[in-house]
Amino acid sequence: MERFFLLVLSGCLGVSRVTADSLSPPINVTIREVKANSAVVSWDIPEGDPVIGFAITQQKKDVRMLRLIQEVNTTTRSCALWDLEEETDYIVHVQSISMFGTSPLSEPLRFRTPKEAETQGTKNEVTMEEVGQATQLRAGELIIIVVVLIMWAGVIALFCRQYDIIKDNEPNNNKDKAKNSSECSTPEHPTGGLLRSKFPKNNNNNNRLPSVNIIEV
Repeated sequence: MERFFLLVLSGCLGVSRVTADSLSPPINVTIREVKANSAVVSWDIPEGDPVIGFAITQQKKDVRMLRLIQEVNTTTRSCALWDLEEETDYIVHVQSISMFGTSPLSEPLRFRTPKEAETQGTKNEVTMEEVGQATQLRAGELIIIVVVLIMWAGVIALFCRQYDIIKDNEPNNNKDKAKNSSECSTPEHPTGGLLRSKFPKNNNNNNRLPSVNIIEV
């Protein structure tokens, strides 16, 4: 890739070029990223043109001096302009270069560089917008975190409530079990009393009363 820079005085010197009749001039020439001391010019090439490079002429408005930027063996479609003066009007033309010569000049593109202070102000505005977006993102993250914490607190509270209910029901269950076991052990006395013998017990074996059997005829 070879690049040539020429600074000529159009009133005194003529720039000699061989123009290729079959080569169309670049289209969609635009300027972007305009700053106080630099800018970027971009363009498109008509389909089918055997382009191997480009040439750009940069000129101040109402000034006869111009700058020529020429680059070959490249397929790039943009070029940076530098050493510009702030608050200055410029005119830019773009030409395509082929093996047979150069194309006609593109339509003139006019632009004006801003003040350095305006450029700084634009940077500050962009920075403030980025800070605002970051703040919005952080606020959204905090809202999500708070909602998740509230949900977890609700789950924990529900679990504790269920645990307390189960714990309070355990004594009643134990009482019911004891009552049921007592009823099963004394079937003849639902109140839980013990069976007693129909005959009084006498610890003295010698004073036992004789048993009497009465037979009725």
